[in-house]
Amino acid sequence: MKTQEVSQIIDGARFTQFHWMVMCLCALLLVFDGYDLFIYGAVLPVLMKEWTLSPVQAGALGSYALFGMMFGAFIFGPLADRIGRKKGVAISFVLFSLSTFASGFASSPNEFGIFRFLAGLGCGGLMPNAVALMNEYAPKRLRSTLVAIMFSGYSLGGVLCAGLGIWMLPRFGWQSMFFAAAVPLVLLPLILWKLPESVGFLLRAGKQEQARAMLAQVAPHAAPGADVQLVQGEAKPSGAPMLELFKQDRTVGTLMIWIAFFCCLLMVYALGSWLPKLMASAGYSLGSSLSFLLALNFGGVVGAIGGGWLGDRFTLPKVVVSFFAVGTVAIALLGFNSPTPVLYLLIIVAGATTIGTQILLYANTAQFYPLAIRSTGLGWASGVGRSGAIVGPLLGGALMAAALPLSMNFLVFAIPGLVAALAFGIFLLRYRHGQRAVAAEATSTVSAATISRSV
Repeated sequence: MKTQEVSQIIDGARFTQFHWMVMCLCALLLVFDGYDLFIYGAVLPVLMKEWTLSPVQAGALGSYALFGMMFGAFIFGPLADRIGRKKGVAISFVLFSLSTFASGFASSPNEFGIFRFLAGLGCGGLMPNAVALMNEYAPKRLRSTLVAIMFSGYSLGGVLCAGLGIWMLPRFGWQSMFFAAAVPLVLLPLILWKLPESVGFLLRAGKQEQARAMLAQVAPHAAPGADVQLVQGEAKPSGAPMLELFKQDRTVGTLMIWIAFFCCLLMVYALGSWLPKLMASAGYSLGSSLSFLLALNFGGVVGAIGGGWLGDRFTLPKVVVSFFAVGTVAIALLGFNSPTPVLYLLIIVAGATTIGTQILLYANTAQFYPLAIRSTGLGWASGVGRSGAIVGPLLGGALMAAALPLSMNFLVFAIPGLVAALAFGIFLLRYRHGQRAVAAEATSTVSAATISRSV
């Protein structure tokens, strides 16, 4: 029986209705995920007043969901490599939607923190699996662009959150923002029906017929026949999948990716949690402060799509380094007295180069690791990065409690951008000729599989 490697079929496929469906479904899931993640920053000024929270207490409360996200990424990333990404996505979606809805019933900070932790578990599990699924099915020439467009749903969720907050908070109270998170659950049957399973998982499970049917949708003009044995380019890892992240010349890349994730998510959640409160403290009204959060997430959409387009032309690592450098400058300048149009422009640039860069980091990480450990690599990178996300709100609370000048707050928020730029500069130098380790491993594995079948 002839053999054919699945990545060869997917890499050379044309953009079809199937790709459009996967991108839209994953983007829709990330809209809800992004809404959940930015909701705390939108309601924070109201919660601090209602529950008389100090800045330190508010920062700690904001970290509950981020602790959950860290554990969710560690748990659901590797788990999806075993049970399938479709199941991993569905479980995560239901978990964070129900937990966010329940947060609206909280009558104390402790109850609120428990529900936010559970919601974080689901958010942390959904994000890496959605990215891995989109990356697996995207044609090679459009991969960065499609992943970035899909991931822009995350920023659109933040825009939706800020927009609803401007309208709903004065009229219905902070609880209504959390109750609205249950509405997307009506789409669960559609997601279970239309979202495809990972073709790599189907092959590892021995489901050749289902894998062939899936590839017939991906590449109708190059669909494999019944006489073709489909194979993966990467062997299924033996032993602990996490240890595979440091094999085949991947150690430096893995460590630099982790540092970049940590710093990037620190900036994203420091700004996402504290930007409205910082601007309110600077004399802006609640509505104006939430409009800054809206601008931040709008910038994230622009940065994700623009960065993905640039990444397909100039390589993602180069774009990531450039974005981190520009973001460092933009965030540092936010604390200085600027005209309102300039302030909005700086916030949009900050969103494009923090939220947008986070999205590019996911795309880069998905391309760095082989298919068999992709969810594990994304899960661990996201999980390590969540420790930075936890530090972000805590750092913002400590800075607010210290009553530092506004400019000092933003200067401190900008420092991680410089560290991340240096880390990814090392990544770029180490892998400047492409993802050598991944390519070498894929080539050697395919060759070994071909030889063994020929013998």
